[in-house]
Amino acid sequence: MRMFRAMRVKSMRAMLLALFLCVIPASSFAGVFISVGFAPPVLPVYEQPICPEPGLMWTPGYWAYGSDGYYWVDGAWVPAPYVGALWTPPYWGWSGGLFVFHEGYWGPHVGYYGGVNYGFGYGGIGFAGGMWRGGVFAYNTAVMHVGFGGGWGGRVYEDRVAVDRGFVARGSHVAYSGGPGGINHPPTERENAYSHEQHMGATPRQMEHQNMAMHNTNSYASHNGGHPSNGGMDRGGGGNRGGNLHPGGNAPGGGHGNMPGGGHGNTPGGGSHSNPGSGSGHSGGGTPPSHPQPQHTTAPPKGNSGHGHK
Repeated sequence: MRMFRAMRVKSMRAMLLALFLCVIPASSFAGVFISVGFAPPVLPVYEQPICPEPGLMWTPGYWAYGSDGYYWVDGAWVPAPYVGALWTPPYWGWSGGLFVFHEGYWGPHVGYYGGVNYGFGYGGIGFAGGMWRGGVFAYNTAVMHVGFGGGWGGRVYEDRVAVDRGFVARGSHVAYSGGPGGINHPPTERENAYSHEQHMGATPRQMEHQNMAMHNTNSYASHNGGHPSNGGMDRGGGGNRGGNLHPGGNAPGGGHGNMPGGGHGNTPGGGSHSNPGSGSGHSGGGTPPSHPQPQHTTAPPKGNSGHGHK
């Protein structure tokens, strides 16, 4: 009888675990969740390095969190893991009074990334920086800085309308979604659907790129005051740093900076889509005097190591 009860309890636990895994959004399968008690700094304004060769994909820079607080991971050009793959960038969200990091992933569509304006076609909703055409990736030169002639023939086009449609908080450099002073953009029905598609996590080259930043003292906001010396690299995982910073918020004339207007000069800020500050916490500008260790919560296993759900 006792053995039967024990088996019954185990069976119920297994059923509850299965139910729990079913209701978690697919985008939540990220290995380890990191939560921090204060906001990341604002996103720096920088010029995108020229794409070194056709076929590489732009992954915008972002703030991650390490042993000495927030650190900047440069934007970089990286190979797509498979034809048709698009990158959904990571973002900081707000939950339970903490800032929670959501990892990026590869998939057939760009999913939810909090409405954060990373620039270069990532204005907050979707991606306007390019598209796959018959197995070849074509770049939208309205926001992408690519080469000319040679192998670029047929790989470029210009569509400013698509860029304008993708903004949530035009003019904002806030690096997080929700909470005091954060971007106010709940996921749309389409973003929710895309977030539940089959996904693949960051590639080894991307992880190497992030690890390099994590072990670089100068990447930390505690050392650079929230203003990293570079914004982007021509290749992830050991490429040349070429993303010049523009502290005043001005991209070079006709340049391709992560500007509110899609990268071409100054664009007046649109209406405010960020939540008003509540008077508590940080609104993404400064570095607090101390750097408490983040809370780590282990997520359920992602399943297969190929196209695991995230």
